[in-house]
This record gives sequence, C-alpha cells and structure tokens, in this order.
Amino acid sequence: MGIGVQITFDAHDPGTLAEFWALALGYVVQPPPPGFADWPTFLVSIGIPEDQHDRASALVDPDGVGPRLFFQKVPEGKTAKNRVHLDVNVGAGTDDRQAAARAHQATLEAAGATLLRVVDEPGGWCLVMQDPEGNEFCLQ
Repeated sequence: MGIGVQITFDAHDPGTLAEFWALALGYVVQPPPPGFADWPTFLVSIGIPEDQHDRASALVDPDGVGPRLFFQKVPEGKTAKNRVHLDVNVGAGTDDRQAAARAHQATLEAAGATLLRVVDEPGGWCLVMQDPEGNEFCLQ
C-alpha cells in the first residue's frame, strides 16, 4: 500500500471552492468530528474565533478511496499557471467519453468553471478548464 496523500488548494473562499470541487468530483464536504452537529459548534469548542471559521474547508471521497482535498484561505490571489493540476476522468468506463465530459462541462460551467480550450491530439482528448478561482484542470 502506498503512502496516503492530501491535495491542498490555496483559496480566496475555501468554502465556496470546496463546494465546487465536491460537485466536480462527486465528493462531500468533510463532516464535523463525532459529537458535533456542525463545524461552527466544533470550532467554537476548540477556541477558534468566529471571524476565522471561514479559513479552511475539506472534502472527502464518500467511498473512502480518493485523497482528501483541503482548501486553505490565503491573502494573495492566483498569479500564474498551475504547476500541478487535476485530471477529472468523468468519461472513464463510458462508451462516449467526450459526451460524458461535455455533459459534466455544462454542470461545472453553471457552477462557475470556465472552458479554456479543447485539446484533441494523437495522445488524447480533454477539455482544459478553470475552477471559479482560476485553478486549471482537465476534464476527460
């Protein structure tokens, strides 16, 4: 078994970006620890001031297979192309990968994503997109 990994995103609005990526990946916002009905109650219990409750959010794979995604608030905006990006493989296992990707594209654009370009090369096909905060990803 390999070493577990978490993927961390810097974000202006961690909660909103987490909701976008939950939709993109079929993940869920990580539930609060046992014994707590919601995150604000938990954060208050450990002494986090209310004005800092929006500083992070996390997603988990509901099947427990994929990596956890963590979104942390940072003061600066995105200024350059990603050096790492996610490939979202919505077409895997379907008869028409492009149709599956195009259908998911429409869903993600309605949630704030932007199509940058279509890559159609001998090595493969994908839609290069940006999430609502400008992080690039491929949809295939």
